[in-house]
Amino acid sequence: MSSAQLPASFRDPSGFLFRRDGVIYRQVNLVYKDDYDHLMSSGLYQTLVGDNLLIPHEEVNVASPIPELAYKIIKPEQIPFISYPYEWCFSQLKDAALTTLKIQKKALDFGMSLRDSSAYNIQFRNGRPVFIDTLSFGKYHEGQPWVAYRQFCQHFLAPLALMSYKDIRLSQLLSIHIDGLPLDLTSGLLPWRTHLRFSLLSHIHLHARSQKHFADRPIDVRERRMGRYAFLGIINSLESAVRKLRWQPRGTEWADYYRDTNYSPQAFEHKKTIVAGFLDRVRPATVWDLGGNVGIFSRLAGDRGIPTISFDVDPAAVERNYLDCIAGGDTNILPLVIDLTNPSAGIGWENKERMSLKERGPADAVLALALVHHLAISNNVPLSRIAGFLSDICRWLIIEFVPKTDSQVRRLLATREDIFPDYTRPAFEQEFGRYFTIEDSADIRESQRTLYLMCRHGR
Repeated sequence: MSSAQLPASFRDPSGFLFRRDGVIYRQVNLVYKDDYDHLMSSGLYQTLVGDNLLIPHEEVNVASPIPELAYKIIKPEQIPFISYPYEWCFSQLKDAALTTLKIQKKALDFGMSLRDSSAYNIQFRNGRPVFIDTLSFGKYHEGQPWVAYRQFCQHFLAPLALMSYKDIRLSQLLSIHIDGLPLDLTSGLLPWRTHLRFSLLSHIHLHARSQKHFADRPIDVRERRMGRYAFLGIINSLESAVRKLRWQPRGTEWADYYRDTNYSPQAFEHKKTIVAGFLDRVRPATVWDLGGNVGIFSRLAGDRGIPTISFDVDPAAVERNYLDCIAGGDTNILPLVIDLTNPSAGIGWENKERMSLKERGPADAVLALALVHHLAISNNVPLSRIAGFLSDICRWLIIEFVPKTDSQVRRLLATREDIFPDYTRPAFEQEFGRYFTIEDSADIRESQRTLYLMCRHGR
């Protein structure tokens, strides 16, 4: 049996994740024995799992990759798709922050505390945030400060404040600063009026100034002693700060896409009928909806019980999609902010700590609806390259071709020279035919658009 230690967990001396025969396990090292035993015997583990705040696990008899360090091997519930904070919309990051603080408060009730508060410790399961790092809990000792305070501010509060007060796109700074946004950078970018909000003044602006002041000074642990009530006061203050942050989508191009379309109501319903029929025909195990917008077509898959990742480049569309999922109780859809022309890359140590989008695939089926003309005409990506990319990430493909005579394409060409002589339906079928077999096609009623069902060669 082959084993491979996962690069995302190599920094933690308490243990690590490894994969064996396609299953992910976590080794608990001997150094973490006392904390692990307290987590399991105190009732904290059962409480958090019962409240859907911590991923459950079972202890298993599996050979350790590094037996001299091992205390136990546990098998956590598998998360089908790993997402990252720089792919989340505003409300996803906010919910992840509040979940982290809720866990910290509960941990104190059982004599434990989070030793780190990385946003990467949160994943979305059944549409809601859940904590995945079982080894983050340590015994709480009266008088100790919250050692994860700075990390929480950098991973959660700083990006949320920038998204709320400055620009939603600043969330992408998280993909550059993998250990969280530097507080001095955040303080410099935030508008001056944020100094008037006490929580942001204390947790970001003064915190940044304190970091700079003490950067080269050794810290005496005795100076940092903090009573339990002061500890809870910081957690409550952070919780209040996060709850008060708001972001109202405005001025983005595609959040109101379906209000500004050339589909008649009959054509739109016909398109949904065709896509639903294709899904019922192939019954995919997983779906990626590329260019999912607010998730209308993602829900066709989600409502069929298919785990579906709904990608879009527009944070406003993803925000609305996520909030609609919460309101509707959708548990099979995960909306994410992804730019397909520059998808998430492998980053971190050796470019391996955080996986690229392609490494997290392939999906069983991909929806590429009203997408190809944007990639081909707005972004100058040749049809051959689009077909090659899609063949790498799926087995089944439900794709829409929008011709140049369509009003949406004419709009794209209105302000630029038409340098796309090969953007035709025959060329589209030819290029995609190099990678896929066209199983079926259907013209959308009252439109000039065509939907295709394709299957990758050699499936």
